[in-house]
Amino acid sequence: MSQNPRQSKSIRAQLLTAMQVGEYAHCDRLPRESVLSEMLGISRTQLRDILASLDREGFITRRHGVGTIINRHVLGAPARMDIEVEFLDMIRQSGHTPGVAFVRAADDKADNKVAAQLGIPTGTPILRISRLCTADGRPAIYCEDVVEKAKLQRPYTAEELRQPIFDFLQNVCGISSYLDLTDLRPVAADATLADVFQVPQGTPLLNMDEVDYDIEGAPVFASNEYFADGIFHHTVLRKKL
Repeated sequence: MSQNPRQSKSIRAQLLTAMQVGEYAHCDRLPRESVLSEMLGISRTQLRDILASLDREGFITRRHGVGTIINRHVLGAPARMDIEVEFLDMIRQSGHTPGVAFVRAADDKADNKVAAQLGIPTGTPILRISRLCTADGRPAIYCEDVVEKAKLQRPYTAEELRQPIFDFLQNVCGISSYLDLTDLRPVAADATLADVFQVPQGTPLLNMDEVDYDIEGAPVFASNEYFADGIFHHTVLRKKL
């Protein structure tokens, strides 16, 4: 049975939901691999890859002779910062109703910072996508994503622009992010951010300044994200190796 990345992603989400609120919500362990793979209709190899990703992220612990242990203390942790989660899902997982106030795209030129992040000359044409997500109608996350204009393989539609950025990059640019490096720091809202978040200037915000790389280690896009105070309870899981 061939492996399908989209199918694996769907089954991974299905397993997480089953452990959180579904048939395994009150179980200490998942069924044996042979049983689980048959129930899900996938090969044991594909199942092991899915379980390995859940193990790496701390949702489960696999022990030889013991089985697959469900880590409930990790499943209940909201807004995991060590896991890439789409903004609307993050808002939903934090107990709020997500929405998108606006998505805007503009042609621009790389300034010194963006040029250094993406490894391109200053002044290189870029596409800047600005997005404001809301929680219960309140501004919650403002993000500016930047990609080199030359990486767009075709024109994009307004509907594609509203897709999660990773879907947009995959579908329009053929870009797949393998990992990112993110600078995390508190900032005070300047006039522009105060207007976006509808808060007074100087209001504290959490800033995540991110550069994403492909599997070969080349920078593919940059993202500057701002999170409103009082909406999210951010959590980081760190395994002791």
